[in-house]
Amino acid sequence: MSSFGLSYAPSETLGFIPERLERLTAIMANQVEEKKAPGVSMLIARRGKIAYRQSVGALRPGGPAMTDDAIFRIYSMTKPIVSVAAMMLVEEGRLLIADPVSKYLPAFANLKVGVVNGDKLGLAPLKRPITVQDLMRHTSGLTYGFTGVSPVQMLIKAANVVNSSRSLAENVEAMATLPLMHQPGEVWEYGLSTDVLGRVVEIVEGASLGEVLRGRVFEPLHMADTAFFTPESKLNRRADPFSFDFMTAAGVDTSDSASPPTFESGGGGLMSTLGDYTRFAAMLSGGGAIDGVRILSPQTLAFMASDHLDAKVDRSHFLLWPGHGFGLGFAVRTDPGKAPTAGSVGEFFWGGMMGTAFWVSPRDSLFAVLMVQTPENREYFRVLFRNLVTATIV
Repeated sequence: MSSFGLSYAPSETLGFIPERLERLTAIMANQVEEKKAPGVSMLIARRGKIAYRQSVGALRPGGPAMTDDAIFRIYSMTKPIVSVAAMMLVEEGRLLIADPVSKYLPAFANLKVGVVNGDKLGLAPLKRPITVQDLMRHTSGLTYGFTGVSPVQMLIKAANVVNSSRSLAENVEAMATLPLMHQPGEVWEYGLSTDVLGRVVEIVEGASLGEVLRGRVFEPLHMADTAFFTPESKLNRRADPFSFDFMTAAGVDTSDSASPPTFESGGGGLMSTLGDYTRFAAMLSGGGAIDGVRILSPQTLAFMASDHLDAKVDRSHFLLWPGHGFGLGFAVRTDPGKAPTAGSVGEFFWGGMMGTAFWVSPRDSLFAVLMVQTPENREYFRVLFRNLVTATIV
């Protein structure tokens, strides 16, 4: 028996407690009944085999039932995929993470850092250039316009540098005209870094980001439903939240894109399914390969899944859990305590603004994927799912 191209094994043979997996299903079904989300799809794998796969609730408010091939807006779970594509270029000697971003985008050599002085915003020169590594670990100084109300964030929001009517190249060009929030390398600041990384990938490859990801990641891993848009023929499989109000307030595009968009956002533009993201997570858990298809070397993947934040980096951002650092595209657990959930040092993960999440635990040879569309309850579901899955492992 197989599941999304991976073999299935009875959960008890993989070190799970079946009754506790049943409890996971029951509790998630209860969340749906309590209207915390229209529906949920979940998968847990260990030692390369699927132990658990379950969907509860509805595809969208009012039905039909949640399906195994539902298409979700994964937003920031796009970032690990773009980071993997960039590291494939590193493995080919076509990109160095120590490269200054201005090598590929000359306008980034002229960036300034916003300095708040009373009610005025001053500008300071860069102490050092932004590097590709800064983009991958979110120490570039770039921010998002919706994650705070600092003067720089207000400028970013007003400039709408994730404008769906402009190309990635045009949006990144607009980013280069605005001040950074911090000096490169000093603060972990979640933001537009992976959009800029996506543009660097486009420049190195000489192709659009969508073409690069399709050729390098989606086709080799058989991720047939992952793209920057959902074709008309697949729109009936699209999962929806109860409301888009939270996303709209943040200035995030929520349109039903049924054709290739003008803006292919490396930071948050992809749609995907439980099955497709399982294939991607299985590749990560398998040391960079699945079914004999090698995407990255084990050493490169281990490097990506290591903490790249040195002791001087301010990591107090509300989106980076305590007890964690950040690698090249993923958050990385550095401490067995401090975090809001149990877990093992070395596990790496990320999530999306609509509530989707995944993690890979090398110590436990385990990965898990959560697909849900509930922006208001995204953090609640991530912690709940992590706690419930952890409780099933012997």
